[in-house]
Amino acid sequence: MTYKAIIADDEKELRVYLRSMLSEVWPELIICGEAQNGKEALALMESMEPQVVFLDIKMPGVTGMDVAKRIAGTCRIVFVTAFDQYAVEAFEREAVDYLLKPVSKDRLIQTVERLKNQINTSVEPPDGLAGVVEQIISRLPGRSGTDFLRWIKTQQKDTVRLIPAEEVDYFSADDKYTLVITKDGESLIKKSIKELAQELDPHQFWQIHRGTIVNVVRIDKMSRSITGRGMLKLKDRPELLTVSRGYLHLFKQM
Repeated sequence: MTYKAIIADDEKELRVYLRSMLSEVWPELIICGEAQNGKEALALMESMEPQVVFLDIKMPGVTGMDVAKRIAGTCRIVFVTAFDQYAVEAFEREAVDYLLKPVSKDRLIQTVERLKNQINTSVEPPDGLAGVVEQIISRLPGRSGTDFLRWIKTQQKDTVRLIPAEEVDYFSADDKYTLVITKDGESLIKKSIKELAQELDPHQFWQIHRGTIVNVVRIDKMSRSITGRGMLKLKDRPELLTVSRGYLHLFKQM
């Protein structure tokens, strides 16, 4: 018997990557649709009636968790998240399938094998899934997508300048201050890297070192040094940024 799935994620690159990886590790699975927001996901659920949905948690408008509450009990749900390890504990505690961004092939294989075993046992999802989803939501950070830091306020002499977060190439710790690096130059702010990591959108900004956060869309390529460290090159910038070993997992799919 063949099974159908949909992929719901507001990042086109992730949808393309996930579809490609699924075609390798689960070729029998039919990807019958893709959605870039919660509203589209709900429409696809109604029209396609898939057995599996790969569901991004933070989508604009109707979020992935909103969708999950609506469809719990009708199909198997695999949450796709960029949350940190502490938030991921909510999924593990409830034994719910999840994929941590950036999604690695090895992790996807584990999830697919678990899904196959579950579906072979029973096509119908387990009872009480709606309650499990509610439990997960209660343990996740209570921040909506619109609450992330969108503007970086910098002060230069008597002038306050607002820099859109999406224009930042990267942030770098500098003693008690943090450097904000853009194509137009550098500015200093008093926020620490730790504070920024908690306030910036984890979909768009990755911490790669205890003193560095990069804008994902500005990444050009990542290579390894002879010592095994990651070296990150950003678009239109000459410097190389060091990726600490603890953050190398972010680049498994690159």
